[in-house]
Parts: sequence; C-alpha cells; structure tokens
Amino acid sequence: MCFSVFLNSCSNPKGQNRESQVFRYNEHYNVATLDPAFARNPPIIWPTNQLFNGLVQQDDSLNIVPDLAKRWTVDSSATRYTFTLRDDVFFHKHPQFKTPDSTRKLVASDFVYSFDRLKDPAVASPGSWVLSNVAGYEAVNDSTFSIQLNKQFPAFLGLLTMRYCSAVPREIVAYYGSEFRSHPVGTGPFKFKRWEEGVKLVLRKNELYFETDENGVQLPYLEAVAITFLPDKQSEFLQFAQGNLDMLNSLDPSYKDELLTATGKLKEKYRDDVKTITGPFLNTEYLGFFLDSPQDEIRSEMLRKAVNYGFDRVKMIKYLRNGIGEPAQAGFIPKGLPGYGTSGFEYNPAKARKLIEAYKEQTGNQNPVISIGTNSQYMDICEYIQREIGKLGLSINIDVMPPSTLRQLKSTGKLDAFRASWIADYPDAENYLSLYYSKNFTPNGPNYTHFKNDAFDRLYEASFKLTELEERKVLYQKMDSILIAKAPFVTLYYDQVIKFVHKDVHGLKANPQDFLVLKRVRKDKKP
Repeated sequence: MCFSVFLNSCSNPKGQNRESQVFRYNEHYNVATLDPAFARNPPIIWPTNQLFNGLVQQDDSLNIVPDLAKRWTVDSSATRYTFTLRDDVFFHKHPQFKTPDSTRKLVASDFVYSFDRLKDPAVASPGSWVLSNVAGYEAVNDSTFSIQLNKQFPAFLGLLTMRYCSAVPREIVAYYGSEFRSHPVGTGPFKFKRWEEGVKLVLRKNELYFETDENGVQLPYLEAVAITFLPDKQSEFLQFAQGNLDMLNSLDPSYKDELLTATGKLKEKYRDDVKTITGPFLNTEYLGFFLDSPQDEIRSEMLRKAVNYGFDRVKMIKYLRNGIGEPAQAGFIPKGLPGYGTSGFEYNPAKARKLIEAYKEQTGNQNPVISIGTNSQYMDICEYIQREIGKLGLSINIDVMPPSTLRQLKSTGKLDAFRASWIADYPDAENYLSLYYSKNFTPNGPNYTHFKNDAFDRLYEASFKLTELEERKVLYQKMDSILIAKAPFVTLYYDQVIKFVHKDVHGLKANPQDFLVLKRVRKDKKP
C-alpha cells in the first residue's frame, strides 16, 4: 500500500486519491494524545478506539459484549466481577518486547498494570474516576481477572467499555514514559504508523488482530486509516466533495444548506456519490440554570418554565438543524436509553406569557432579564430563543465566548444560565441523572446547576441497589419527572448521529455514543 497518494491528496483532481482500502477522515480539533488514559473527548477517543481494546465493548445497540474478555460472571452480591480473557490476543509488534517475533500475548496482569496506571496520581488521568467505586482487582492467573466493587453499581460494565479502561503493555509504557502519547502500542485492529501533529495521522492494519467476521475472515478489512487536521469546516467539506475524504462527520452551518434540503434530505447533485448514515445519539442539548445564582430571575421556577414553554422546538429543528435531531419535548434522558419518554414541555406561548406576567406581578420587576452564555456554534439557536421569548415579555441576553471559557465559567458557577450538552460517558440513564444529584455539585462533580431535591436524591441512591434494568427504569422516569417539575434546565433537542460517506464505503454504522468503529468497514476496490 502506497501512502504517497494520501499525502498529496489536496493537489489531486476529484477522486484520484480514493485508494481502495485506506479510510480517510478529517479531525477539526487537535489530537493532544494517543494514550487511552487521556481519551476524554471524541477527537482522542476515535483514533484510540482503533488502537486499543478493553475487557468489554458495546455493540451498536448499546449491549455490552465481549472484547478482550470472552466471558464474565457476577457474584450474588453484584459487587465481584470475574472475567475470563481470550488466549489469542497479542500486542502490536515493537522491538522493546525483546521476543523473537517482537510481541507477546496479553495476560490478566496487563489489566492490573493498566488499572494501576489509570489511578496513579502521577499519571493524572482524567479517567481515574471510572475506578472510584472499585475496592480492588487482581490477576487470579494469566487468563482470569477479578474486580471487587465497594458497593453495587449496575452500570459498571458500561464504564469498562470506556477507552480509559484499555489494556496497555507495561514494558512499552515504561520505555517511552510520557512519550507513550505519541508511540502508542495496544491490541486494536490498527497499529500506529506515523503522526505529524496537526497535519496527519496514519494507522496501519494490525496483522495480528484476533477478531474475525461471521465468515471467519480476519478483521479489519481496511489496510489503513488516514486522518487529516483541517480546522476549517468549509475546507473539509470541499475535500469531501472532491473525493479526498471518505467521511464527513458533522453538519456545519457553513455548508448544511449546500448539502441538505430543509427537510434533511441530500440535495440531488450529491445523491449519486454520497449516502447518509443516521441514528440516535446519546447527547442531550440543553440550557442550564445555575440555581445558586443571586439573580432572582434564575431562581424563579415560573420564569424557567416560561422559557421551556415559550419556543417551538419542532420549528427550531426544521429550520436551524435541517431536520437533524429530535425536538426535546421529554425529559433530560435522551432518546435511545431506557428511562426516556417522560412527558416534558411542549410549545405553549400562552402559558409562557401567563407565567411571565405572574412573575412580574409577584415581584414588581417589569423588565426581567436572563443572560445565557454560549459559544458561536450555537448562536443561531440562542438567538431564536431570544426572539421568541422576547415576544412574551422576558428579555434574553446572549454572551458569546470561546468554548474553553464557557466550560470554565460553567464549571465554577460564574454563569447564571448556559448552553451545554451532555454526551453519555456510558450507556445508562444514571449517567444523565447524576448531573442533578446533590452530592455532585461542581466543581466536585457534574451538577452544574446545583439542583438539590431530597426525593430525587433518595430515588437516585435507591437505583444503585436494583440490578434489573426494568426496575431501575421506573426510578429513572420518576427522577426525570421531578426534574421536569422543577425545571433546572431547558431541553433543546436530542442529537442525532449523522455521517456523510461516499457510496464506495460499506460497513460504517451510526453508534449511539458516536464512537467511530472501523474494524468492519471496507471500500469497493477500484477496477
């Protein structure tokens, strides 16, 4: 396989560089590391997903299925998990293994080392919290790994699917130290080849990979993955349209009307060469209210509900998102997770106006104002809400700031209201409800709104003792109902995974957590 075509792609005419089994995509943001202990966001998770494996993985329906562990058991107390590992898994080849074939077999002690490293304060992994409920773990023998929890946590297996929990080899990490970030060695379907930071990243097929398809053919099908780092989304779109990228992973305002109709269909000029891949995305987009704000408007349940009732989410999705996404007229739990479906806020401007008038009468404040912090990407949505709510008698100010500033101010309680999203860390509604548990107040947890409700807390704690999902689902819906009644947020929409790919790409699916899984992707070979 020759990579010269990829490296010179920007100067090639349309489609000339579409190598048969090299999959190319663009990443807008800089990838800071390829160390799975630091895989905290999609730009890092996507490439590390190709390089590493964990004990278990998710399928595209959010079921937990085997990965490096071929099976597991849970004891009667639901606190001890015992995993039996595969015996045919080898690390990517590297001279530092000092074996005749430059590799070695994965064993249970590799997970002891990997978990120790994840918890090590000197490493300072942002994923150390994943093991906060773990009392201990051990390699019973080379093929058996056991984990003991402090207390029951039914969603624990979902946590183990996170890239943080990947197996890494002690000798390679010891050799590179902090430079393991740019010299990754794992067990994944692809192995590291080359990284010119901010320019290109190339991964090659792992010839030792253990998984096969249903016909016994070794995975992956692709020979390589090539990633560019164009920060400009319009430039990315042009590269995709010219055939120099195989996938376009976002719908940016700069080109959405060029690519899609108002109803979310591909425009005719692209239909012969491009197809869309869509599915539910575990991501709730919302406005949050900081309930410890000194501002009376923010503390007013009436005004918070007025904002919820005061704009048309269906129209917002149709005209501002080209039909991509689900109007969030239920609770905080997104579509696709058990617990979704609690009755929420539908468009009712008359009710919103009455709530605003009632607030003015009770407080004497005839000019209530709410300020919302956002970044430029969501400016159009915030301006739409500003116009609609303004018609009803409540003024909305919009403070636009860089994403990093927004995150910092949101986390420290410096914003009265803020535009935010919550993408599932693991596939359980508990992850969403944890944002409203009183012991999770920021900066010590994800409760950015500082919502506190005793009944909610009791239900949240009770859910941990239920191992049956259907039983937990009942409690999840009760908790979501409490949140709707108190309105610490304004749900905007439940996001949707949408990818645009050329029609010679097959096997790429929409994952509900938007993980990029390439081991079963293939491309039509050129004649």
